[in-house]
Amino acid sequence: MKAVIIGGGIIGLCSAYYLNKSGWNVTVIDKTDLTDSCSFGNLGMIVPSHFVPLAAPGMIAQGIRWMFDSKSPFYVRPSLSTDWISWGLKFMKSATPKHVEESAAYLLDINLLSKQLYEDLATEPGFDFALEKKGILMYYKTEKVGEEEIHLGERARKMGLDVVSLSQKEVQALEPGIELNVLGAVHYRCDAHLHPNQLIPQLINHLGKSGVAFQKNRSVVAIEKEGNKIKKVITTAGEFDADIVVMAGGSWLPHLTKLAGVPISLMPGKGYSFTLDKPNKRLHIPAILCEARVAITPMNGKMRYGGTMEIGPVNSRISMNRVRGIVESVGKYFTDINLKMPVEKDVWYGFRPCTPDGLPYIGYSKKVSNLLIAGGHAMSGLSLGPATGKIIAELANGQPTSVKIDAFAIERFS
Repeated sequence: MKAVIIGGGIIGLCSAYYLNKSGWNVTVIDKTDLTDSCSFGNLGMIVPSHFVPLAAPGMIAQGIRWMFDSKSPFYVRPSLSTDWISWGLKFMKSATPKHVEESAAYLLDINLLSKQLYEDLATEPGFDFALEKKGILMYYKTEKVGEEEIHLGERARKMGLDVVSLSQKEVQALEPGIELNVLGAVHYRCDAHLHPNQLIPQLINHLGKSGVAFQKNRSVVAIEKEGNKIKKVITTAGEFDADIVVMAGGSWLPHLTKLAGVPISLMPGKGYSFTLDKPNKRLHIPAILCEARVAITPMNGKMRYGGTMEIGPVNSRISMNRVRGIVESVGKYFTDINLKMPVEKDVWYGFRPCTPDGLPYIGYSKKVSNLLIAGGHAMSGLSLGPATGKIIAELANGQPTSVKIDAFAIERFS
């Protein structure tokens, strides 16, 4: 049985891993050479803590306020595009307490599954991607945000996660080498992190040795169907037969699904990161600076800083003002970490695929019988990669899925 996967990011690679493992003949097609997917520059966090979707109450009002600040962590680029307007209206409709409540269990279950699968993968020969289970510290500087984070932590504990609220003194004891200027932190000890720049090449190498074929630097230009079934995937350099097709094209997913006659609502959210190879100060535990929406991860002696979410069309512009917002925020939490502005060539950017309700698309299309879609994971693509890949393989093999996925239905906005 032949499976063609379109997209060689973490979701596509994990889908290839589990399909190949279950006996499928797998071909991965990507328009790049696979050396700089969105997974390469992310913060490497595995986050059961992230059970609240992006579409949550307060995000709209906060987003409007941030739109007038060039250094803000969240920005929606205005556009007259009908796709953008449609996405925005769906986002506003989704940002309700009811939606957050209904989404929590789905997001928690798939994150916990993914964490377990990463632990399993780390024991396999040929894999050493610096997986560490130190958790993540959610730092806060203001009483208002502190109350919100502590309340969320209490909810997480009730859902079964290992979470503790820490005073300034207690969190300082966990980071004795850093001068903290915070009121406290919530420690999600259930979380973990890894080094994506090690994971991705190891996955590609393993898949190649296992018989997975890679078709690099090939763009998909057409999908040939017969009735309600895909027969061929046509690229700029060849055609490929398929028994099933998995579309895992990240922020380019809407273009791909449209070729198959399956429109989906999704917008790219640009994020930035930069990595210091020899930092003067190193955190011991990954951190999220809550008010600033900045994330920091120690990676094999290096330090990676990242943040911002620019919702808008794909573009190659780098907003150094938003990078400056990341740099300036760090010193407000850690008084002895004096970051310098990176030069533009050292700033990485990538596009997180954002659905209107903050939940991914995972499953079969109702319109095309052999089309599986996996995408829209926003900032959690790396965290949810293995679980998504395993679910895709389970669906392809006609098996029950490891976790419930009805909230991730492909045509839920149709």
